[in-house]
Amino acid sequence: MPTLSRPRPARLLSAAARRLPQLLDDLKVLVECESPSAVPAALHECADHLDGLVRTRVGREAEWRGEALPHLRWRWGDSANRVLMLTHFDTVWPVGTLVDFPFSHEDGLVRGPGSFDMKAGIVIAVHALAVLREVAGEQALDGICLLATADEELGSGGSRALIESEAKGCRAALVFEGAGADGALKTARKGTAHYVLRVHGKASHAGLEPERGVNSALDASRLTLAAARLSDPARGTTVTPTLVTAGTSRNTVPDLAEISLDVRAAHPDEQRRVDDALRRLVAEPSPIGCGLELVGGPNRPPMTEQTSAALYETARQVNRTLDLPELDQVSVGGGSDGNLTAALGIPTLDGLGAVGGGAHTREERVSSDRLVDRVALVAGLLAELLDNPATGDDRG
Repeated sequence: MPTLSRPRPARLLSAAARRLPQLLDDLKVLVECESPSAVPAALHECADHLDGLVRTRVGREAEWRGEALPHLRWRWGDSANRVLMLTHFDTVWPVGTLVDFPFSHEDGLVRGPGSFDMKAGIVIAVHALAVLREVAGEQALDGICLLATADEELGSGGSRALIESEAKGCRAALVFEGAGADGALKTARKGTAHYVLRVHGKASHAGLEPERGVNSALDASRLTLAAARLSDPARGTTVTPTLVTAGTSRNTVPDLAEISLDVRAAHPDEQRRVDDALRRLVAEPSPIGCGLELVGGPNRPPMTEQTSAALYETARQVNRTLDLPELDQVSVGGGSDGNLTAALGIPTLDGLGAVGGGAHTREERVSSDRLVDRVALVAGLLAELLDNPATGDDRG
């Protein structure tokens, strides 16, 4: 078997191209195994398929981690020069979605629930490992850890410790979320925070004695507007009231109202500013006597371009050697597990998954014509990172 540490680009591309039928078959299997984040039985079934996929394509069985939900880990070798590959197999789609949104492959587009976010990314990661192993031998994978987690769409509460533990000491973290427009890599992500603001009033009959009630909906209106005003678009900060509820019946003064807030911030100091302001807001007395409570907080810190700059340049160089379309970069508002690794100071590059779009919508799609390009790019990037310990490491 060849022992080249940096395989020739043409060999990577040809090996990836030969695998296109397998790529599409594997993607079909994963998409048709529905795996919503909140259904453990479905996640375990999908994890079984994924374990079998990696065993078949790369010859390695998974270590099953996690308690309530299955998180899978594969490690190769014990090299001090380590690279973490991050994927997740949970989706936002409920079981049964396949009935009216089935897997399909027509006119160069794969469609189906979870195809873009991010089951195609998993398939790309697995086949990139298979290509590198085929072209450069088993030792070419020395130092790689592949993680596939089951709760990313819920905020990675159960997998965060595992992700951070595996990331520590790594030269790079590569994240297989879907690419930006035209295949752009994601070099910055906003930090995310989620809150529920609870307003406790007092119920009374809306017709017989409304004056005896304390209307939580009225105070919730005031607080909703106050929270929204904390947005600062010029700094990339958005505070968005999403789900707002109040009351139990149409003829009762509502005693409880809840406001869900989605907060996105491009800078850590903005995340702290909004958090502080919301806590001050609920600490101030209600003008009508409601009790106020704030639950939640920051979930993922911002991922800044500084953590991805060197890796992005390396990916561009590898891409040019493969003679593929020029790689662009993009900053996005959505969070990913890349936010967690970047916060540890680990050089992190995101958006290495499928070229396509429509995440979380019925327009979800993957460009099948770009799957081969992506597999070759990732295989080449891994070879570069594992062969040269300094590449992608901007920590000095």
